[in-house]
Amino acid sequence: MGEIVLAAKCTHVPTMLMSEQEGPVKGKRQPAIDGHLEIARRARALGADTVVICDTHWVINAGFHINANNRFQGLFTSNEFPQFIQNMPYEYEGNPGLGDAIAKEASARGAYTLAHHLDSLELEYGTLVPMRFMSREHRMKVVSVAAWCTVHDHDESRIVGEAIRAAVEASDSKVLLVASGSLSHKIWPNKDYAANNGTFTISSEFNRQMDLHVLEMWKRGDHATFLKMLGDYARFCCGEGSMHDTAMLYGALGWDSYDKPCEVVTEYFPSSGTGQTNVIFPV
Repeated sequence: MGEIVLAAKCTHVPTMLMSEQEGPVKGKRQPAIDGHLEIARRARALGADTVVICDTHWVINAGFHINANNRFQGLFTSNEFPQFIQNMPYEYEGNPGLGDAIAKEASARGAYTLAHHLDSLELEYGTLVPMRFMSREHRMKVVSVAAWCTVHDHDESRIVGEAIRAAVEASDSKVLLVASGSLSHKIWPNKDYAANNGTFTISSEFNRQMDLHVLEMWKRGDHATFLKMLGDYARFCCGEGSMHDTAMLYGALGWDSYDKPCEVVTEYFPSSGTGQTNVIFPV
């Protein structure tokens, strides 16, 4: 019988890659990288063989979608930030059986979901950035779930999360579940970016205060209250992908019955106007 052995909310900012390159960002994102490495170490210690990543950089407009290919290989350049992520090689093994099972279970529960086995369907960087660092500590099979959902509601994404858990438990896989996305996500307006040192600042003090408040709620395990404000938080603080990754995460963990205190493994930091962190959600 399979199980989700660990869950996390993770940043995927492109400056993590730039942090390892010569230039003004070199070394600046090491705490975020270290957070990914720590999450992977703990997943390895718990026996995880697969990572399921809910990716807020995979945009979808109808249904839910899973990249369930048996192998992922390519050279990735971001069409959003080609100056930040370019010609990044990747190669990972997939877990098509689990991806298919999640899609079947989600559809049966009323959230129409398709699993895809296409070499031409690339992974997005909400999956590739965490895997670039986590794979240094632990090579895992990868299943990527689209979580930039444009015409979906959080209740549907909760169902997808519940389906992830049910499919995992019916499998023989031990899974690290990752919600890959920011907290607040109001990127600096283009004309204001340089003037406000945009790479290292947040665009809204209100968003920063809300992010810090949410982290305190998570640390004390007050998830039921957080879920009551998830919709407003995602809307007013511009949550990345409308925070559907977070709704999927909570669906898999039991929604408002989940009450375990979280552990922040990367202290909150601003990036390009947004609020970022790495947080472990114990299972």
